[in-house]
Amino acid sequence: MRLATIRTRGTTAAVRIDDTEAVEIGYKDLGALLERPDWAERAAEAAGPRHDVSGLDYAPVVPRPGKIFCVGLNYRSHITEMGREIPRYPTLFAKFPAVLIGAHDDIVLPAVSEAVDWEGELAVVVGARARHVPVADAARHIAGYAVLNDVTARDWQYRTKEWLQGKNFEATTPFGPYLVTADETGDPPRRLSTEVDGETVQSADTGDLVFDPAHLISYLSTIITLEPGDVIATGTPGGVGHARTPARYLADGNVLTTSIEGLGECRNRCVAEKPRDV
Repeated sequence: MRLATIRTRGTTAAVRIDDTEAVEIGYKDLGALLERPDWAERAAEAAGPRHDVSGLDYAPVVPRPGKIFCVGLNYRSHITEMGREIPRYPTLFAKFPAVLIGAHDDIVLPAVSEAVDWEGELAVVVGARARHVPVADAARHIAGYAVLNDVTARDWQYRTKEWLQGKNFEATTPFGPYLVTADETGDPPRRLSTEVDGETVQSADTGDLVFDPAHLISYLSTIITLEPGDVIATGTPGGVGHARTPARYLADGNVLTTSIEGLGECRNRCVAEKPRDV
């Protein structure tokens, strides 16, 4: 199934997306739906109000996840281009819900940064509570997969050894357009592509991941309980702008397109934030 959160009638609604229609499921968003142990059955049987898919206004797949874990340096190609060694353990940082935008929303380029970069990623959405989960059992805790771009202010990221400040500028992280359930995708989707104004800047296979979704579920659930609706951004492949010579960054008016085979695409225009008097 394809499931999404859409904006409609001044609020949001969780929907199942069929071929030409989106059917409301009866929950305000996918986060609320996934809290139900029988979420898959409820989504499959839904027969609520319908919307033409051509006119959908997508909110972030899960608008306010309880936790957003991100994994840095998780594609061998990206690790190589950044001049680092293959890590023994996942490199973790966090994002907050205010960074998330929908699949077609504008990316706000922060006025205080001159180095905003792209990072196309496969996102994993948790579908069942997970604590101390073995790798072999991790798949049953995954609701599905979606497209995400971990847009990053590099000049802020590298102000300190900790990356959080460069990863959490508001309204910078496309997440969508929908979740494709794990039973439909089988193994994690493979081909990932990022384009800037139609030019391909990243092209990769998720088989290049150092730590795959199952290993990340297992590792993270050893640290803290993962709850339905939590999100794991699995890392970006090679091709980021910061690693180029000369470096290349996003600019006002650029269109950033992030796509993964079988999961659709996020297509977002970059809009410079207006400076504010301090």
